[in-house]
Amino acid sequence: MDKLYWLDQIKLQDRAKVGDKAFYLSRIMQRGYPVVPGFVVGAEVLQEFLETLNSSESLVADLPHSSLHLDVANWRQLQQVAGRLRQEIITATVPSPWVGKILTAAREWESNYLILRPTVMVSNSTQAVGNISGLLESVFCLCNEEAIALGLKRAWSQLFRARSLLYWQRLGTNLQQVNLAVLVQPIRNAIASGLFNANTSGWEIAATWGLEVAIANGEVLPDVYYIQPETGKLIEQQLGSKILAYRVDNTAAKDDLQSLPQSELALDNTCLVAYLLEETQQKQYALPENFLQQVIVLGNQLVNELGKKFYIKWTISQESVTPKLYLTQVSAPQSAIPHLQIIKGLGAARGRVTATAYVITANSSSKPEQLPQEVILVARTIKPDWLPLLQKIVGIITEQGGLTSHAAILARELGIPAVVSATDVTALIQSGDRLLVDGDRGEVSRMKEHIASEGIPQKWSARENSQLNHSHSSLPSLSPNSNSWQPIAPLSDLTRPQTVIATQLLLNLSQTSLIEQLQDLPVDGVGLLRSELMTLTILDGKHPNSWLADGRQAELLERWTEQIMQFARGFAPRPVLYRSLDWRSHELPSFPNVVQPSPKSVLGERGIFSYLVNPAVFELELAALAAVQKAGYSNIQLLLPFVRSVEEFSLCRQKVEQAGLTQVPQFQLWIMAEVPSVLFLLPEYVKAGVAGISIGTNDLTQLLLGVDREQEQLARRFNELHPAVMGAIAQLIQMSKDAGIPCAICGQAPALYPEIIDRLVQWGITAISVEPEAVERTYQAIARAEQRLILEAARRQIKGG
Repeated sequence: MDKLYWLDQIKLQDRAKVGDKAFYLSRIMQRGYPVVPGFVVGAEVLQEFLETLNSSESLVADLPHSSLHLDVANWRQLQQVAGRLRQEIITATVPSPWVGKILTAAREWESNYLILRPTVMVSNSTQAVGNISGLLESVFCLCNEEAIALGLKRAWSQLFRARSLLYWQRLGTNLQQVNLAVLVQPIRNAIASGLFNANTSGWEIAATWGLEVAIANGEVLPDVYYIQPETGKLIEQQLGSKILAYRVDNTAAKDDLQSLPQSELALDNTCLVAYLLEETQQKQYALPENFLQQVIVLGNQLVNELGKKFYIKWTISQESVTPKLYLTQVSAPQSAIPHLQIIKGLGAARGRVTATAYVITANSSSKPEQLPQEVILVARTIKPDWLPLLQKIVGIITEQGGLTSHAAILARELGIPAVVSATDVTALIQSGDRLLVDGDRGEVSRMKEHIASEGIPQKWSARENSQLNHSHSSLPSLSPNSNSWQPIAPLSDLTRPQTVIATQLLLNLSQTSLIEQLQDLPVDGVGLLRSELMTLTILDGKHPNSWLADGRQAELLERWTEQIMQFARGFAPRPVLYRSLDWRSHELPSFPNVVQPSPKSVLGERGIFSYLVNPAVFELELAALAAVQKAGYSNIQLLLPFVRSVEEFSLCRQKVEQAGLTQVPQFQLWIMAEVPSVLFLLPEYVKAGVAGISIGTNDLTQLLLGVDREQEQLARRFNELHPAVMGAIAQLIQMSKDAGIPCAICGQAPALYPEIIDRLVQWGITAISVEPEAVERTYQAIARAEQRLILEAARRQIKGG
């Protein structure tokens, strides 16, 4: 026995070794459903065991290479052969290393009892096998070597029962086609157990007290609940006839059970005990109301996984502290079971979508001319200049890049489910494959054609989230006449009650196409307008330098101005913090006439240094901002990226003044706090005219920790939660408070790691800016954090009084 197959690690290629029951259960478990943990003793182990029995006198000497040439019409012969086969198996010895390996694994659960569930796959079968639960029954045993060895043999021997041999022969299936494995799971006493049967006509839930054995043996008439599938509402419930129940108890003796109807399984296992229910308990429904609702919710979720027709077994485990609901078995028509190949990556943008793959092979680095609509784009990496193409697609998968890569950022803003860092995905997937992209779990699943038709592209839309669809006029906003952030009227027009928050909630945006959808969100403005992504939609695939060289400066200025003005108009009077261009030129190879840095350069000519080297494009940006101001919009502020020194900032400020932007009293000039030198120079920046800072956690993290954000293996381990990064953020917030300027945060950290919002609020962050998809959960996280601070302050005041 080479290995055990753990449910949470079983792969598609393991299916024949673990059997269908364990395989389907593993698929569901790996998708996050509550499944009792377990591992599988593979089908190859039974073959090895039978080979140890082979001798000239053994009936199993011909197995599994024959079907024993039985005349199944001759019942006497069938019974004799089956009895002798089973006797040979039961009296044989299971190698002690096998039993030791199973016992060691089982002890991880700290359970005294195990259940061994036969799980079968029939290979090369042209005929449906059907339900074989009556042929192969679960075996209960104690968690010790002797009991495990006997339990294994009892599970295996069921393949050679008379009725089993009869079934396989009449089905036309040779025994060598039957792969029998054993699923081993811990078993704990249950409050209640039962079945959930879903079909097109309705849902039925059956429940009884204790373990599921009473229903399987037909010894009780369970309680039945009839559920309306469309609404999940209880239509009718019928109290069953439940006289006895089962539990596990290794202290019980058989003599204690003589007055009760016992199954063969109970008589053979002293750990499984049947007991009479109290009369009051017999008259009660076994499934508590709160767990009834949990079963209904679970069934509703499984409809999305398995279709409208399936069958599950569930149990409410009697845990030491809190009872929990678990799945113990999942059955469905094979057409409904997701026969998937799951490829793991990083979930970069939330949501799930099913569609056809369009693969750009790994050896292709050029931008595709066009993409089909409503496809899932699979590529080695996605460069910023691909943005116009992404408007047509419904999902993104990349081999490279981390959670702060351009592909991830673009996907989150556009509301496209995305998985990044999926190793070798361009080789594993072909164009035309039907895929399920799960951005929540970071999984890509290749699906059968008939399963995939249910997928609906999940584009993010504020208007589909009624809890967020309300006027912004009642929200906190940045006072246009002050450098301070002030809350105004309370939240009175929400569709459901919300808590007033004092911390500003802002949006990270770049696409004008989203303004109409997002302008009514409960946000205080745009905290990060990414100009480099915004302009890609107007540059027609050319670098701004090309426009200037061709004498088309006026045309480009008009386009640029109109783009910025749409944001100013859409969110007025709320502020829009426009971040000037922050391209890394090596990311844009399709733009001609641009001096390329070393291909190994991580940073390139980042930020305002490039403005000083090539001022023409920056001056064009400033002219566009001045034109927006002249059109009457005073809510546009300027955010300078990647500032390395006070001298650089001062030179840029001179250009800002020359453009006339500072003549508007409401105008503010901010800087990104992402280069670690800001930690030492912030007071000097404030003296030089910085009105506020916005912490860019993506670059601050990679520069503090020496981690390229595109190197996913490093980025997984060294992220924004590192104490050095959190310490730097805390220091920047405190320094801003000391200097009397606002401090926002616009990197991905609050959205990727919402647990840090508590600390940000406690430290005194002024504003948090996130992608649209993270608005609701960030709003709620801010509200909770502020409430905790208020409560703590009140408690301190009471104690002090």
